[in-house]
This record gives sequence, structure tokens and C-alpha cells, in this order.
Amino acid sequence: MYLSICCCFLLWAPALTLKNLNYSVPEEQGAGTVIGNIGKDARLQPGLPPAERGGGGGGRSKSSSYRVLENSAPHLLDVEADSGLLYTKQRIDRESLCRHNAKCQLSLEVFANDKEICMIKVEIQDINDNAPSFPSDQIEMDISENAAPGTRFPLTSAHDPDAGENGLRTYLLTRDDHGLFALDVKSRGDGSKFPELVIQKALDREQQNHHTLVLTALDGGEPPRSATVQINVKVIDSNDNSPVFEAPSYLVELPENAPLGTVVIDLNATDADEGPNGEVLYSFSSYVPDRVRELFSIDPKTGLIRVKGNLDYEENGMLEIDVQARDLGPNPIPAHCKVTVKLIDRNDNAPSIGFVSVRQGALSEAAPPGTVIALVRVTDRDSGKNGQLQCRVLGGGGPGGGGGLGGPGGSVPFKLEENYDNFFTVVTDRPLDRETQDEYNVTIVARDGGSPPLNSTKSFAVKILDENDNPPRFTKGLYVLQVHENNIPGEYLGSVLAQDPDLGQNGTVSYSILPSHIGDVSIYTYVSVNPTNGAIYALRSFNYEQTKAFEFKVLAKDSGAPAHLESNATVRVTVLDVNDNAPVIVLPTLQNDTAELQVPRNAGLGYLVSTVRALDSDFGESGRLTYEIVDGNDDHLFEIDPSSGEIRTLHPFWEDVTPVVELVVKVTDHGKPTLSAVAKLIIRSVSGSLPEGVPRVNGEQRHWDMSLPLIVTLSTISIILLAAMITIAVKCKRENKEIRTYNCRIAEYSHPQLGGGKGKKKKINKNDIMLVQSEVEERNAMNVMNVVSSPSLATSPMYFDYQTRLPLSSPRSEVMYLKPASNNLTVPQGHAGCHTSFTGQGTNASETPATRMSIIQCISVA
Repeated sequence: MYLSICCCFLLWAPALTLKNLNYSVPEEQGAGTVIGNIGKDARLQPGLPPAERGGGGGGRSKSSSYRVLENSAPHLLDVEADSGLLYTKQRIDRESLCRHNAKCQLSLEVFANDKEICMIKVEIQDINDNAPSFPSDQIEMDISENAAPGTRFPLTSAHDPDAGENGLRTYLLTRDDHGLFALDVKSRGDGSKFPELVIQKALDREQQNHHTLVLTALDGGEPPRSATVQINVKVIDSNDNSPVFEAPSYLVELPENAPLGTVVIDLNATDADEGPNGEVLYSFSSYVPDRVRELFSIDPKTGLIRVKGNLDYEENGMLEIDVQARDLGPNPIPAHCKVTVKLIDRNDNAPSIGFVSVRQGALSEAAPPGTVIALVRVTDRDSGKNGQLQCRVLGGGGPGGGGGLGGPGGSVPFKLEENYDNFFTVVTDRPLDRETQDEYNVTIVARDGGSPPLNSTKSFAVKILDENDNPPRFTKGLYVLQVHENNIPGEYLGSVLAQDPDLGQNGTVSYSILPSHIGDVSIYTYVSVNPTNGAIYALRSFNYEQTKAFEFKVLAKDSGAPAHLESNATVRVTVLDVNDNAPVIVLPTLQNDTAELQVPRNAGLGYLVSTVRALDSDFGESGRLTYEIVDGNDDHLFEIDPSSGEIRTLHPFWEDVTPVVELVVKVTDHGKPTLSAVAKLIIRSVSGSLPEGVPRVNGEQRHWDMSLPLIVTLSTISIILLAAMITIAVKCKRENKEIRTYNCRIAEYSHPQLGGGKGKKKKINKNDIMLVQSEVEERNAMNVMNVVSSPSLATSPMYFDYQTRLPLSSPRSEVMYLKPASNNLTVPQGHAGCHTSFTGQGTNASETPATRMSIIQCISVA
């Protein structure tokens, strides 16, 4: 097998190179015949490793890949994808494949190793596998006897489907013993040969009216093949004149795709004879190809040639029509002429757009300008200006303006770059932004230079892959939240919101609080934020009097890779005041909410008895106080200033009305709801000057500093409470050591009188103990006993009813609940502790309560 390889390196482009390869293969080869090795013949470098091309693995050896882009005969030829071997798929018959063309050539375009294009042409070489053949076995000819020597008669041509040297080469004439005839072989414009019978000597019908000749057609094969046809020449009386054409040849220009019936030429041949001998008939010569007969028709009487089939410049730009004219007389001698039809190209083929390679998968929005998106080839079968192309790229941004050859068009961020031989690359023209547009429908528009021009379009989609290029952005730079004091820990305060236009993890926002301190306390003890939705919750109950407002920063961070992006916003929490502090009366000094004031007799009208002062930790209206006398002033002996709390006499001789007056003074704030404090002031009239050590309550009384009594009072209460807690803890620890004991601490009502008075020890009699049946009785379970303290054990105006469930089988009893009882009892002078012990464990359900309970001992606490 003959192999002809021609490799040409053209211009280098950033994305590909082009190589031309020429091969030849004889026809009639069987399937699987290897024509050539593309990679070896084109000296191609191996391609990328499969890991780099497919996206997985790495470190493997390089391999090659070959992909057929275009194939003019996919049923005959193919290329192995891995090895690059060009081979036949079935037997190739050149005659059936290229019967109209002397040169039979197939073409392929192969994309090698994803970076080089090989333009392959395979010539099918002819072999001498066909002998010449004539249309019939015999040729009948009538020749007038008066035909002059040199008269020519075209003979039927033989047909040999082989081409080149194996095609028809010559004709031989035999069996002409008298030398009357000779054979002249001529060639047409396409190289084909046809024979003509030439009269060498004058014929004499009277001597011989019939001649038998043998025409032999030989091809150029080794050895040559031949075919014969018998020519029967009948000599008849002559017709003196033959038709004559105006010219031996004609040239006609005709546009391709001329409508059917278009007149090509009107031939005119004249004959000087009269009657039938001068009547001319027109016809195609016997050797006119069948394709010409398919495309044209001739009127036998007028010689008018018309278009019969579709003319295509791209198929054949020039056609030859052989026409003969003969008269109707006896022994006619035909005349011949040649009509050459030159087709004019018309813009009848739109540009063809083919995608050689299109980027697979999405394109990152971080791709730099100049990134190759696709390789495009644009062709046009027309020639001249009709085949000159202008290309541009359009996209989702709208067509807009268009550039020239390879110029940009519209607002799409892509452009065309022309490489060579009508190859274009589609590349990015500017940075991409997925948040602006996440997908483009890229359209390639090709327009030729014909008049009018023809356009073609072809599109492909480009999806933009998200990158983490946008940080979260808060809707506000400062969020102001409000919460009322005394809120419940865990209360929802409000939300912050940060938005990230990125997708997936790149746009998933999480929230956190940046470290900071309020005073010396960490912000993490004040508030928390939900990392998913930005909801802010209080972690403590706020006190307006301690914290009126505080600020902190919330960080919003996305989950992008390789690095996350973040931003922060300030949150200001304002604590709103609530009327949660009742007024506290600090002047005069109270004991058991009572103070005794002594006023000299005959003090007179308007005498300043005392000044009631109260403190309220609230602010605003909640801390503004109003003083009033709510009881004990039925005779209107005294008045109080609602703002300053000063109590003055309204009657000059009030002591004559009653020597002792008990006024109930109420201090009320202006909060919602209002809170108040009540004090009882016992005003006594005394004669003479006040005893030493008793504060004087006249108009010249000094105004005490209110903060000092408050501090003293609070300190005293704290010390008393601490001592009581220590005493109870020591006592309980000592009593817990005893076996089967029940300890209870009677809650003390916090009253000033209970803290410092000395009480006498009081023994408990039987009347002080009551047994109350338990509300819950369990069958075959522990026996339960309720112990209720006697009313005489109450230590304040409100006493507590201790109801306890005492399982007799348990080593230690448990206090279940504390129930306040009626507060209409008198206040005792002391405060009692209760100690209850049990001497035994109940073992029998029938035992009486008396046998299951020991004596309750109550000891007075000094």
C-alpha cells in the first residue's frame, strides 16, 4: 500500500495547531485495512494524563485521544480513538463512490489530544478492475455514397468506470480490408476520449453497399482490458447538403440554481436542400454524459436548449453539451457543435457553524479574561465574496452592537478570536459575576459577503460557577434593641440579619458575638446569638438601676472555601425602666413600720412636726413620690406636704382635742402600676422641753442626711440575716447526726421587731399541738402524719401553717410545702424554733398515731 504523507505546520494559536496529512489507498481493499498512523505521521505529542482530562487521580502516564470532527465517508473510514490508526470499515469501490470525478478523495478532520486538528485527505487509487463496455453489441450506420473523403461520423463511446491509467485509453478499428475507413480518436475537455469514423476514400454503393467493421476499446491497465462492438455500415444514395451551424462552438454563462425551463441557448443550423432534405432535427450527440441529459433538454425542431435540472456551481462550475443536427433527407450527414455552459456562483449557501470543542461543566466566575470557552469552525461552500465570512458572538445580555470579523457583540462577556482557516475561539472578554448573571446563552452569528447576505446562528449554554467573592452584609450598621428590666433570662430581644448573595456554603451565614466586656463582666454572660438566624437572647435579668444600656458587636461569617469572608455590626441594647422598687421610708426611723414623735404642747399653728422621707430606686415617674395621710387625721389636726413630706400642725391646740394622734402616712410613686409604703406615726404631746436624747421636731430641726440611716438599716438587716443563716446551718448540721430525727426550720417573717427583741422561753403544752389527718392515704404504704403548728407559735402578723408529710419509715422527713395562714393574730415577743423527733419506726399499720409520734419540742430563741 502506497502511503503519501505531507505535514505542514501552520500558525500557532493559544489553544490549538493544525496539521495536514495526505494518504492514498487502492480501492477494493477489505475492511480493517490500516491506511496510516495519525499520531506517528503527524509527530504528535501524547495528550494529558486521563486524570487531568477527567478530573480524577493523578500521576499516571500520558495517553492520546483522537476524535473525528468531520468525516465525508463515515461508513468507509474511521480512526481509532486511542491509537490514532486510520483504517477502512468496508470494501471501497472507487467507481461507485466517485463516478463523476476523475480524482476520488475522502476527507476527515481529527481533533488529536484535545489541542491539535489534523486535516486528513485520503485518495482512493483506482485499480484496473473494470473492462471498457459499449452500450450495445452493434452499431448501425447509413452513409451516403457521395460522402466526401474526410467526412466524420461520431461513434458510440465505450465506458470504463476506472480512472486514470486504468481508464479508457484508445480505440482500434479492424476488418477494413479495403482501406475505406479510418478511426480518429479525440478527447473532450474532461479528458474522456471518443472515436470518430473517418471516410478515407469515396464509397461506391454499386460496388459494395455494406461494410462490417469491428471497433475495439482498450484501457491502460497492465494487462489492458478491452471491449468490441460491430459496426454495420450501409452505403446509400447521398443527400447532397448537410446542415451547417452558425458556429462550431458556443459559450454561455448561466447563474446557478437557474429556474427550471430557463433558456440556455437557441441553436440554429441551416441546410441548403429543400423539402425533407433541408428540414433539420436537433439532438444531443450520442456521447453526451448522462448528467448533462439530466440537467438540460433540447427541442428537436427548434434547437432550443433549456434547463431541466438543478444547476449547482459547487458541484460543477462548467458543463459541455455536444449537439448534432441532421436533415430528414436520405442519407443525412449530421453537423455537430459544442455548447459550453459556464455557471455563475450565487449566494445560495448559508455559512455553516460547527463546534469543534465546547468547555464542559460550569465556568468559575473567577476565570480570568482570555479563558477559552469553545473552539468554533465556520465555513461557506460559496466562493468569492459569497464565501467571505463575518462572525460575532451574542449572549444573554442582548444583541446590542456587533463587531466585524471576530468582533464582540452585545453585552455578553465573551468575544471571538480568529485563529486561521476559519477557526475561531470563544474567550472571556472581562471578569464574570455570577451574582449579576449565572448563565449565558452564547450565540455565534456568521454572515457571508453575498448580496443579500446569508446568516447562520448556533448557540451553546455557559453556566457560571459561584466563588466566595462576597462577604455577608448586614442590613444595618447599628441595631437598637429595647428590653424592659426584670426580663426573664432567655427572652428574645431581636434579630440581626446579614445577607450573602453567594450560593451554597459560600452564602451560608453564621453569627457570633465578638468578645467584649461590660465593666469587668464578659458580654457572653449578658446576651447570646443564634448562629443560624441571628436571633439575640438575654442571658440574665437586667436591672435598669444598674445597667441602662450596653453595646456589643455581632460577627457574620460565611462558610466559603478556601477562606471565609466576614463583617460585623453593632448592637445597642437599651434597658427600659420598670416600676419594680417600692418606696422605702427612711425618716423618721421606724420600728415595726411605726415611729413615735413627741411634740411640745402649745407648739402653735404650722409647727413642723416631722419630715417624712422615702427613697425609691426607680427613675422618672416611677421614682417620683407623693406623700399623704391616709388614716388617723379625721379631725384634720395635721397636714402633710405631698412633695416634701413635711408634717405640720393645722390646729393651734391639737393636744386639747386628743393628746395622742396615730397618723398613717402613705408614700406612693407614679409608676405603672404604682407602688407604695405605709408608716404609722404616733404623735404625743409632751409638757416642757423634750427629754435629752429625743430628737426635737420643731421648725428648727436639722434635716438629716437620708443616706446614712439607709446604710445603717441595710447593714443591720444583713448582719442579722447572716447570723440567722449561720445559726440555722450549725443547728441543722448537729441535728442531722441524730438517727430518725426530723428537723424543720420555721420561716421567719422579716420584721424589724423580730431582730432585736428579747423573748422569754415558753414551754409548749398539749393545747399547742394539733394532729391533722393527711389528705393522701396510701393503702399498705408508709404511714403519713401532718404536723401543724399551734397559732401560739406564730412569730409575726402572718404566721405559717407547716404541713409536712412524715413517712415514719424514712430516716429523714421532707417538708412538702409551706402554707401561709391568716394574719389576724397578735405578734408575740419572741420567735420560736421547732424541733420534732420520732422515737420509733412504724412496723404495724394498725398502730395508733399516738404510738407513731413523739413529743414536739419548741424552744424559744432569745
